[in-house]
Amino acid sequence: MNREKLLLWTLAAINFTHIVDFMILMPLGPQLMRIFEISPREFGLLVSSYTFSAGISSFLGAFVLDKYDRRRIILWVFTGFLFGTLACALSPNYPILLISRIVAGLFGGLTSALILSIIGDVIPDSRRGRAMGLVMAAFSVASVFGVPFGLFIASITNWHAPFFFLAGLSLVILWMIYKYIPSITAHLVTGKLKPSPVQVIKRVTGNNNQMRAITLMIMMMLGQFTIIPFLSPYMVANVGFTDLELTYIYIAGGFFTIFTSPWVGKLTDNHGKIKVFTVFMALNLIPIAIVTHLGQTPIPYVLLVSTMFFVTSNGRMVPAMALITGTAKPENRGSFLSFNSAVQQLSAGLASFVAGLILAEGIDGKLLNYNIVGYIAIVLSVLCIPLAKRIKVIDTDEPLVVLNEKSGVEAESVP
Repeated sequence: MNREKLLLWTLAAINFTHIVDFMILMPLGPQLMRIFEISPREFGLLVSSYTFSAGISSFLGAFVLDKYDRRRIILWVFTGFLFGTLACALSPNYPILLISRIVAGLFGGLTSALILSIIGDVIPDSRRGRAMGLVMAAFSVASVFGVPFGLFIASITNWHAPFFFLAGLSLVILWMIYKYIPSITAHLVTGKLKPSPVQVIKRVTGNNNQMRAITLMIMMMLGQFTIIPFLSPYMVANVGFTDLELTYIYIAGGFFTIFTSPWVGKLTDNHGKIKVFTVFMALNLIPIAIVTHLGQTPIPYVLLVSTMFFVTSNGRMVPAMALITGTAKPENRGSFLSFNSAVQQLSAGLASFVAGLILAEGIDGKLLNYNIVGYIAIVLSVLCIPLAKRIKVIDTDEPLVVLNEKSGVEAESVP
């Protein structure tokens, strides 16, 4: 296996743990709401606390990510993520779990920007769609293996077990980072003054193209994370699923996206980011409209709709992230992508929190107003299509770093 593949598999592994750490809480929702005796609003706060803290850390990270070796900083960040996840595993009650989720989010949020920055530095634009498809397939593996396995061990032991599993896995991935991610310093401009925080902000906010990219990310997150956090509680309360049957949704959706994510990456490189994004965003509206109006429904029909939701949601993200990554030049790529990660996390947190305010629990235990949340998601998603068409890729086709085929972590900077 060549150096580029090993690097991408390592980035995918980082993405896997970050995604499972975030996602595992959502299907655990019915269990946690019973154990801690919390309302949908309090559970929404538990979900959004991770994304809010991740957004804040990503915003602060914009001022420092471009000043250091990518490898060194991702080692430190992932170590912090490991300890935050371990704190979640050891949490005895709701308040401490809430604090632990905030800590895990502070470090988890920075991993997203660092992953995208490394891909932007190493992979040329002509192959970036495939790279994004591979790394984002981690979402599929998380759905097919990580979340169901976490639910399984939670069902035979307790809800703490998935977080212990993630902490142990993170130790292995920390070794992979040390082994396979090279020192990447070509983005550093020697002999020049480092930009101040105000200059970093102006560099991003003063660029209309980058601001359109950030706005696109906000709209996409608002359109999706009003739906996703409450999908599992809705399936249990309204559709009639058991906690164990929830795993079928994640297994089916994740299994198909393992294959469709790399395929969408190839489509993106061959047919263009905007065209592929438009098709999958339009298709994504169908399962959103259906899933938010389901009542008591047979499992096979639910799985068909939920799998389409997973596949189309993942399908729009691959070209979108390739498009957004290409709007920044190498010297401020880390800052921009950290800003983008910040708004991504904060928007997801805001969407979860707002959806929690809209939803209510009926006297029969069913969740009310999920259809209203669906209408909001559809409107926001539709608005993303014309916005994406106004975003331009300005990155060159030359990577900053050429990976050596030999062992070790050396890399050659492209002058």
